[in-house]
Amino acid sequence: MQEQKQSKEERVHHVFETIYSNYDSMNSIISFQQHKAWRKDVMKEMQIKKGAKALDVCCGTGDWSVSLSDAVGRDGEVIGLDFSENMLSIAEQKKKDFNLRNLTLIHGNAMELPFEDNSFDYVTIGFGLRNVPDYMTVLKELHRVVKPNGIVVCLETSQPTMLGFKQLYFFYFRYIMPLFGRLFAKSYNEYAWLNESTREFPDKQKLKQMFLDAGFSRVQIKSYTGGVAAMHLGYKQ
Repeated sequence: MQEQKQSKEERVHHVFETIYSNYDSMNSIISFQQHKAWRKDVMKEMQIKKGAKALDVCCGTGDWSVSLSDAVGRDGEVIGLDFSENMLSIAEQKKKDFNLRNLTLIHGNAMELPFEDNSFDYVTIGFGLRNVPDYMTVLKELHRVVKPNGIVVCLETSQPTMLGFKQLYFFYFRYIMPLFGRLFAKSYNEYAWLNESTREFPDKQKLKQMFLDAGFSRVQIKSYTGGVAAMHLGYKQ
């Protein structure tokens, strides 16, 4: 069992160490720019307070970390964590470009977060949960490090339920998206992995139950663009 988990971890690490330089532009192409609108709406739902402390897990190239940095303000603090040093190198450049003194970027593993219990007011994970070796282990870690009365927010690809649209969606992810990867990033196999991870990811209701099983007292769900993405906002008592 452990060997299977490790193989997924190694594969995902290779994917993101490979595609990091094209990740932002490919995200825009693949989602038709919708991922930015989704994240902007999620930020509204979070109602972030100035001076808060936030953690962005699987922060990748740092877009959500940058948005959180702006939201918490000068007196707040944001930590972005990712296991791909190449992805973090892009995030570091954004931090430098925007002169974000309240943002710290660290190399780490979502499966074993290097923080004390009850450390953050807000914890986010965007398009990263599907890539971890064990979803429940990470959800329990997110629950552990968020403060009581804090929230954990997951923005992730989901599975549309509308007949016809669902088939079109999976056709796009299976055949068209890897082709985009080959054309624009020379990485067919790496973007084929994103299709595989999306197909295997739990649907909205299953993921909600996993949040509850991980210890959250209640969970709010919001779907985007016909269900191709979804927000799960978990509250910790």
